[in-house]
Amino acid sequence: MDDRIDQLTQSLDAAAHPAIATILTAFGIAVAAGLFGQLLYFIGRRVLRETSLTHAMMARAAKPMSLVWPLVALTVFWEAAPGEFVWMGLVQHATMLVLILFVTMSGAGFARGIGDRVLQATEPDIKRGELSARRIYTQAQLLTRMVIFGVSVIGIAAALMTFPGVRQLGASLLASAGVAGIVIGFAARPVLSNLLAGIQIALTQPIRLEDVVIVEGEWGWIEEIKSTYVVVRIWDERRLVLPLQWFIDHPFQNWTRYSSRLIGSVYWWVDYRMPLQPIRDEIKRACEGAPEWDGRLAMLQVTDSTERGIQLRALVTAPDAPRAWDLRCRVREAVIDMIQRDYPDYLPRLRTELYSSASATEPPDPEGEGPPRLSPELRTRLPPDRPLPEA
Repeated sequence: MDDRIDQLTQSLDAAAHPAIATILTAFGIAVAAGLFGQLLYFIGRRVLRETSLTHAMMARAAKPMSLVWPLVALTVFWEAAPGEFVWMGLVQHATMLVLILFVTMSGAGFARGIGDRVLQATEPDIKRGELSARRIYTQAQLLTRMVIFGVSVIGIAAALMTFPGVRQLGASLLASAGVAGIVIGFAARPVLSNLLAGIQIALTQPIRLEDVVIVEGEWGWIEEIKSTYVVVRIWDERRLVLPLQWFIDHPFQNWTRYSSRLIGSVYWWVDYRMPLQPIRDEIKRACEGAPEWDGRLAMLQVTDSTERGIQLRALVTAPDAPRAWDLRCRVREAVIDMIQRDYPDYLPRLRTELYSSASATEPPDPEGEGPPRLSPELRTRLPPDRPLPEA
């Protein structure tokens, strides 16, 4: 019994040591601050609606914020604690670095929570193809990434500035900002150009998610817009990856800038004898039976003519690019089937005139000029505007 009392007395004497007492006090303060933070988080979750923006921010930053409160309390405690301990400076620096880390993670979580809430609110409208929803979705996605990037850079800079050597290096760089700034600017030009291009795209929006574009001769949709690059989903399921700066420096086609509606064109070559009204009727019939047609336009035009035939163009309209392509193929097939079925002789022809070998010995016409006479069985009809070959 006396031995146990002696051990308890020694333990109390050890706990009374200033260093151990300081550590135990710090531990108690950290636990109390952590419980206080959890209480605030619990109250906030109960008070706020799950669909509110603040609720989304708290949900995203809950884990890092649960450690921010204890770290803030420890930082304040270390500043007020006696400084006769050798390890005090190291512990203060380590606590400050960890605090900066979790504050940075919390700031990134807040930004991500705001972005997620906006993206969730606009996602149903995007599935319905609304352009305003795609505009807001693209802006929210890009700006969220830019804010996270900026918060991360500030956090890293704040952590580095806690080291005296880094502060001296920063002061020396500011003193020689001319040459150093130029060197750093050239070294960081690709990163900075893509960062600025991302901000410009987010504000001006030359492209948005699910926009139909033609870039580098490829037709596809904007699938992803990242912080430094854009992914284009090609129609055959390939992926084209381009830096953000490319869309600022190069021209490209955006088929859904203000509206997804398109006018599609279909071309045919036919003979001069081909009547046009049956083709017009067939185009109208094909469009009326096609689910891709939006009812705005279905017309036929003669756009060109040569010695062999005439070129016809049909203009048809559809709500978007994929359906415009399908409608063009449907109309093209319908007209070709009609011509093959009802007017097979009216496809383009190459008309020639052949001469027999004996015709070269026949005398010329009475006026002494012009080609020799042709035998009736070898003569083929020439178009009116085609001159006879010279003898």
